[in-house]
Amino acid sequence: MRNRLSRALPVAVALLAAVAVLPVSAATAAAPEPAAHTALAALADEDGTYIVTLQKDLDPVAVADMVGVTPVHVFDTALHGFSARLSPAQVTALRAMPGVESIEEDGETAGFGTF
Repeated sequence: MRNRLSRALPVAVALLAAVAVLPVSAATAAAPEPAAHTALAALADEDGTYIVTLQKDLDPVAVADMVGVTPVHVFDTALHGFSARLSPAQVTALRAMPGVESIEEDGETAGFGTF
């Protein structure tokens, strides 16, 4: 019995080591590179869609009107603001306005796992 175990143990250790290494190297080799966000770079001459977050005391439609845009969406639940297609000049004008908390380019997101 001991002779059989002494011969099987090195084989089992080698097999476990090979199995443990394979998923790591396979996952590393197959992992795609992160995609660069190139919406504005590819469409440099076109306006991008942005999400503009405002302080609660500002009217999103009035702020959009100040820079000459019609909101695509107006938000007032999870955040307070609007989304709209904005030119670079409009983004600059909004950034200079008091009460504008953030201006983020709208885009796709990815999550991790499932809930």
